[in-house]
Amino acid sequence: MEFLIHFHLMAAMAWIGGSIFMFVLGVSLRDKSKQKEVYPNIGPIFGYFEIVSLVILLVSGILMADDKGLIYALLDGDTSPLGTVFFNKMMLVAFVILFTIIHFVVAFKTNGKCRTKLQNFLSRSSSLMVLFLNLVVLHYAIILRSML
Repeated sequence: MEFLIHFHLMAAMAWIGGSIFMFVLGVSLRDKSKQKEVYPNIGPIFGYFEIVSLVILLVSGILMADDKGLIYALLDGDTSPLGTVFFNKMMLVAFVILFTIIHFVVAFKTNGKCRTKLQNFLSRSSSLMVLFLNLVVLHYAIILRSML
């Protein structure tokens, strides 16, 4: 089971690195015409790439957590430092998934179309939340790994 950490790390690099790349792209492309050229082309490719990365993260994470007995600790309400760190990480992961779903639904529904103000707000705010939460999840992953 130790080989799973390599898949998990590669997927995490792709997932978090992709979020950072898209954030930098969004900040640097101020011109609306350039955004309309870039996002409809790169968005779907990036989206599918990120979905694959997220699935690998979830599957490898579940398998590693099961191997280390962390799933049972989570279900039993373990309040040890390890149990607490794992619980916090899983709560953050749940929010990452929620905000990712919101972002993907809006992004795929409106790709190449004009967005309403609500759709723009949902897309941008959920994307920003995913980026921020990714960094916090990474922090908890480092703590968790040092505890194991």
